[in-house]
Amino acid sequence: MTSDLFSDDAGAYEPLAARQRPQQLADYVGQEHLLAPGKPLREAIDRGQPHSMIFWGPPGVGKTTLARIVAQAGQAQFIQLSAVLSGVKDIREAVAQARQYRSTGRDTILFVDEVHRFNKSQQDAFLPHVEDGTLIFIGATTENPSFELNNALLSRCRVYRLRAMDEAQLEAVLQGALENLPSVNVAPKVLELLARGADGDARRALNLLELAMDLAPESDGVRRVDVAVAQEVMQGSLRRFDKGGDAFYDQISALHKSVRGSAPDAALYWFCRMLDGGCDPLYIARRVVRMASEEIGNADPRALTLALEAWQVQERLGSPEGELAIAQAIVYLASAAKSNAVYKAYNEALAMVREGDSAEVPPHLCNAPTALMREMGHGAEYRYAHDEPEAYAAGEEYFPPELAGTRFYHPTDRGLEKKIADKLAYLRSLDKTSTIRRYE
Repeated sequence: MTSDLFSDDAGAYEPLAARQRPQQLADYVGQEHLLAPGKPLREAIDRGQPHSMIFWGPPGVGKTTLARIVAQAGQAQFIQLSAVLSGVKDIREAVAQARQYRSTGRDTILFVDEVHRFNKSQQDAFLPHVEDGTLIFIGATTENPSFELNNALLSRCRVYRLRAMDEAQLEAVLQGALENLPSVNVAPKVLELLARGADGDARRALNLLELAMDLAPESDGVRRVDVAVAQEVMQGSLRRFDKGGDAFYDQISALHKSVRGSAPDAALYWFCRMLDGGCDPLYIARRVVRMASEEIGNADPRALTLALEAWQVQERLGSPEGELAIAQAIVYLASAAKSNAVYKAYNEALAMVREGDSAEVPPHLCNAPTALMREMGHGAEYRYAHDEPEAYAAGEEYFPPELAGTRFYHPTDRGLEKKIADKLAYLRSLDKTSTIRRYE
């Protein structure tokens, strides 16, 4: 039986989350999409036939626990390394131990937590030993394995995606912990509050419960955790957000796509999620400026102005005025007419420049500040547009001859860009009827 957290004979301190770690699959909460009967991982565990695998998921969803359960089911020796603290020397020592166990006919599971922290050469150190069966490799990562792990290692492992736990699952975890803590009394609604504050992370939920128990008043040998205590321990608790990690890029992606999809409410939600997680508002402001050009463009040029002004408000005034200005810009962008015509035109022009030759500037477009340059024909026969009818030199060409007639920009029929499209169509009609053609 688990000893009481507050008893004198509890021995060395062990966090509640560690003491509550399930030892068998029947006690494991969550990941039904992987562990329901008939699923490949469940079948491997039931048969006691583990294979090399990668557990990919957010913190506190049971990656380490599941690896231990897999090892226990296969009666395999379990060796655990942390990529944060270990190096090639530790890998070699683990392989040496695995060889000893193998000589006795026993498999070894080498579990590497935060495996994405190993560089490519360190990851390569596992390959021959996985290949020859010296060890079964299980890695745990919060980052996308496609970007963080060697293809050679990935090809030898099956990737399982673990999901964040929902509030009902977290409440079940907390209730299970309380069953082993008879000297703790928890008021109704407390578990619900803690589960919500844990944001899908079982370890965080148990840590919050443990902190609440530390702060709760004691009476007659019982600590009573009420709503006020629960709210106190959750102050400052941040949602899942790891700058530079998958959660960071997934959320900014969701914000950008909500703006593109003309969904202002969803865009505001993701904006607030990022702020709540500790994201620098100036980073979001910079990305909003990008959205204004990429997603709205000339359909509504005011979007770019508003985005820049919101950025400036954040720089000058800080919080909370700055965040409100950014929110205003986000809502405007999401509600505005959409066009990616400029974005596409820019990318096409850039690709042509990078892939093509360095075409010379046509003489009539060259500057001619000196007599020598004029003698060389620079600026010759240049037509000054303001001196032409409607301030437009019909039939003139501004590309090099080999690129004449190229079109990158194709305006949409939305917002102001529709008027731009009409204007360009009219000017091109003048080109067709003009008797003056530059390259004819």
